[in-house]
Amino acid sequence: MRLAVSTLGMPGEGLGRAVELAARHGCEGLELRLHPDTGVHAGLDAAERRAVRARVEDAGLEIAALAGYVRICEPGPDEPVTDALLADLRLAADLGAPGVRVFPRGADPAIGARRLRAVAGSAAGLGVRVLVETHDAMATCAAVAGLLDAAALPGVTGAIWDVLHPWRHGEPPAESLAALGPHLAYVQIKDAVSAEDTTPVPLGAGSVPLEEAGALLRAAGYTGWVSLEWERTWYPHVAPVEEILPGAAAWVRRFTG
Repeated sequence: MRLAVSTLGMPGEGLGRAVELAARHGCEGLELRLHPDTGVHAGLDAAERRAVRARVEDAGLEIAALAGYVRICEPGPDEPVTDALLADLRLAADLGAPGVRVFPRGADPAIGARRLRAVAGSAAGLGVRVLVETHDAMATCAAVAGLLDAAALPGVTGAIWDVLHPWRHGEPPAESLAALGPHLAYVQIKDAVSAEDTTPVPLGAGSVPLEEAGALLRAAGYTGWVSLEWERTWYPHVAPVEEILPGAAAWVRRFTG
């Protein structure tokens, strides 16, 4: 498994600081949150895109994924959703990122599957995957797998297993991993006080079954990205991410090999 860290954990920090922290704490990659506040978003011009890519690559890092905010199953017209996703996919191709994260934000898999099929040709041509996170209305791996099964686009789509959300919605890690099967493309790790109180805490200090999830991933032979998603952007009172990264690196080492 390869460790990345999300810039969601670095509110107010620039890309240079994110690169420095990732490299110093043994990460191989960065998960870049797409937002004007981070300086990385689909509005960047060609020169700015080249500068972002060079800054990351010059530090010996990779961009593990772009964390976009497109809502693939949200009710409403398709065109605004697919246009926004296509813009994120083009950004990913320019930055050398292998995938773009999307949220479901709706419970109807037919809507999401239709939109995924609409961008599939462009995504394949760009060499970028659309990664659906276990989140909001499709918080379980079973729900996300149902959407991806409906889309039937292996190699173009994949699933992000955010280990918190399926568990807090009653899906044990073994069921999560079994449900995703070949759709699993990316893992986000975090810990929280409890299923009811999702305040972030250092890995191993909370209630999320991280040890079980790690053992399952190792047994399954998972060798992809594992990203620390420390949600300091939403919980500004928690410790800075540099205090949490050593625990994430130790977790990856424990379940690799």
